[in-house]
Amino acid sequence: MAEDEVWAGYRYVVLADNRESNGLKVIDLGAGHASASETLSGRVVAALRSQALLNESPGAGYLERRWPPAFQESGAWPTLSLRQAFLNGSMERLLDPDAYLRNKIPEFVSRGDFGLASGKQPDGSYARVWFEELLPADEVAFDADVYLLTKAKAQALKAGGVKVSSVSGTVPGDTPGAPTDDLFGETSHTRSATAPAPTVGKKTLRIIGTIPPELWNRLGSKLIPKLKSGSGLRLGLDVTVDLDSDTATALQAELRQVLGDLNLTGQVKVEVWEKE
Repeated sequence: MAEDEVWAGYRYVVLADNRESNGLKVIDLGAGHASASETLSGRVVAALRSQALLNESPGAGYLERRWPPAFQESGAWPTLSLRQAFLNGSMERLLDPDAYLRNKIPEFVSRGDFGLASGKQPDGSYARVWFEELLPADEVAFDADVYLLTKAKAQALKAGGVKVSSVSGTVPGDTPGAPTDDLFGETSHTRSATAPAPTVGKKTLRIIGTIPPELWNRLGSKLIPKLKSGSGLRLGLDVTVDLDSDTATALQAELRQVLGDLNLTGQVKVEVWEKE
């Protein structure tokens, strides 16, 4: 039967494992049969568990023991690297690393086992640090500028205060060069209940800067929704990429098709020119 042939064909599981001499770990599942009371995926999961290669939900102690030497001195482990460690065999594998980290990191932070920081500054401070407080799960992003902090590092940052970063450019009416505490140009001076009420009027806010590709998705979910509270919102697009001549021509046609599907043909242009 075809079903029996399929089962017989899936005998080996090959995993990336940098502890093996060739970088691969091979698990022989043995002969399988369709009449077995399990699924193919369930059979693989059972084999991983039997060889201690799959962990259900590691605790804070496990992460402390496996903290990479490269990040011991800084006490800050980029979450992008942390996630990758669960995928490349450096640490025990998880059924769903993303779900585990998004669920457990807020728990670790609120309990004081670890801290979380984002926006590293040249002086070693961070734009935002969470420790022993409620951490929204959507703040757990997997990129190179979000860090899991050791307990000692988080305590030191909280005790010494965390400097906030500023956004390039100023909002009309604000003091040039004044530090800001969010993306929308509010100055970081202390606001109190006795502060004077804001003057009536309108200001135009403009955000200028270069966004790394790995943050583009977060821009759409974090920044754009906040800007919708105003009126007259306009968002432009300025993208350049260098390609071979043949590739550029083909990609131009594909992009025009995509823009057509999005009803943006008359609003967004795709141009190709010779690189100097």
